Amino acid sequence: MTPKKERTREHILEKSYELFAKNGFHAVSMKDVCEATELSRGGLYSHFPGTKEIFEAILEKLNEKDAMNFHEEMEKGTSATRILENALLLMKDEMNHPEDSLSLAMYEYAGKVGKEGMDQFNQIGEEKWTDLIEYGIQRGEFKQVKVEEIVNVILYVYQGVRMWSRIIHMKPETIDSIIGYIRRELEIHPEMNL
Repeated sequence: MTPKKERTREHILEKSYELFAKNGFHAVSMKDVCEATELSRGGLYSHFPGTKEIFEAILEKLNEKDAMNFHEEMEKGTSATRILENALLLMKDEMNHPEDSLSLAMYEYAGKVGKEGMDQFNQIGEEKWTDLIEYGIQRGEFKQVKVEEIVNVILYVYQGVRMWSRIIHMKPETIDSIIGYIRRELEIHPEMNL
């Protein structure tokens, strides 16, 4: 792909992300994407045949540039506490900014394509968090916990708050209590092992 084509593709994905985060999956049309990107219909269709493919490219890109790349940090020998604290800060920021969340769009997308694709996406998250918690336990930074149980709390409470914060005001204390609960369950103190 030529550099210009690649820049145009990135522009489409960036503007489409904003549309999907604001409006959900079903409400975004190719016409909306044309308007947001200031591309002609032909220009847009030369990159993507429809909104489904645009959304899938966004999900793929998010997976590739995962801001919470635990494995890379674990391979460097970064403390489990530092990795977790960085992840919790990112999660807190995301929970505080529901307007930037793809949660609603992902829910609607899953209804269109079936749960199998989302199962795979979810499995990646489960494996990533499981590996981090086991890494922290092995290093003696986290207490012994039921790993599957705490992973479920982390994944599903976090996603639930992101979804609910789209429709109700989420108090900062609620978000702080969730982050605090995860720390307490693992017996993590922000200043430890950093």
